Amino acid sequence: MSHTSGFGPDLAEVFGPSQRDGGPELVQLLTPEGERVHDLPPEFEQFDLDFSAEQLRGFYRDMVLTRRIDTEATALQRHGELGIWAQLLGQEAAQIGAGRALRDQDHVFPTYREHGVAWCRGLDPLRLLGLFRGVDQGSWDPEEFHFGLYTIVIGAQTLHATGYAMGMQRDGVVGTGDPDRDAAVLAHFGDGASSQGDVNEAFIFAASYNAPVVFFCQNNQWAISEPIERQTRIPLYQRALGFGFPGVRVDGNDVLATYAVTQAALQRAREGQGPTLVEAYTYRMGAHTTTDDPTRYRLSDDLEHWKLKDPIARLEVYLKRNGLAEGSFFGDLAEEADQLGATLREGCKAMPDPRALSIFDHVYAEMTEELAAQRDGFAAYAAQFDHNQFDNQFDAAHGEA
Repeated sequence: MSHTSGFGPDLAEVFGPSQRDGGPELVQLLTPEGERVHDLPPEFEQFDLDFSAEQLRGFYRDMVLTRRIDTEATALQRHGELGIWAQLLGQEAAQIGAGRALRDQDHVFPTYREHGVAWCRGLDPLRLLGLFRGVDQGSWDPEEFHFGLYTIVIGAQTLHATGYAMGMQRDGVVGTGDPDRDAAVLAHFGDGASSQGDVNEAFIFAASYNAPVVFFCQNNQWAISEPIERQTRIPLYQRALGFGFPGVRVDGNDVLATYAVTQAALQRAREGQGPTLVEAYTYRMGAHTTTDDPTRYRLSDDLEHWKLKDPIARLEVYLKRNGLAEGSFFGDLAEEADQLGATLREGCKAMPDPRALSIFDHVYAEMTEELAAQRDGFAAYAAQFDHNQFDNQFDAAHGEA
């Protein structure tokens, strides 16, 4: 397709062969072949951090275990133990790099795919499985983990994140110069969500109020079955300039670069310099969710091309080539991954079925009269079908023995 009207670039310029790997503006510190990059353009030199061997091994461990969580959850869904699962295969570096760049006081607003970020925030992955199994609506306290509940409505969390960031400004935890106090917000979304009105409204409010929020877009190039060229006529990170704040594209399969870029963006926000858009250029190796069949709409050669850019494989090569991890490290990690897998399988199957009336328990922080009436009405209706079962549940809902 060629664009000749003079409005915007030719699509070949944006999505042609030169852009297949992210284009020349991509921040990359570790190549797909496991080579460390130091010769960066002047505007990217701030991202060339020194990483300790311990830190690199930590990134590797995080990615391996996150992938195991994803693999086990997919298998559990296939065996009927989960209703659905949103896979993250291939996006481990984007999530671990962003997750490890956070400070304890920062707050995250996820989509429904941020399993790696949840891992970084200390969330038991069984809590994620509980949500996808349907035994709860999200059992963790967002304030305890500084990690919000998964958001299914596409893009809605970016508005929540911007409002929360504006609240941080009013709480006086931005730009104080105290590293233990200053905080920022990390808002996750995907390339498909970039077309949502909520996301663009969040950009406007964040820019207008200089909110301390980092918009982290995992551009995995597919919005379910819609390719990225249906979402934008320019690289996504360039959209930020139209709203009045900076944007940067990073190799989303490079955990080092993702960490460095996200850390810099978060620090900028904590210091009161406003929002940043980070586009993590990656690829969705699996399906959108376990209800999706990507072979119906994309080519196998694209998948093979991106297999060569695997985020875990490139870091493993770097560790081994530079003598930064012994064989025992990889062996011990494999055993840890197997144990994690067993724990997830056993824990998922052992989850108790939810009480039917529990759906009313967490609608509001405090029970309202209207909601209590709805609960009581439902209990009375349901009792017609199984009197003892729902009598017991009704008593429990009212705190009666």
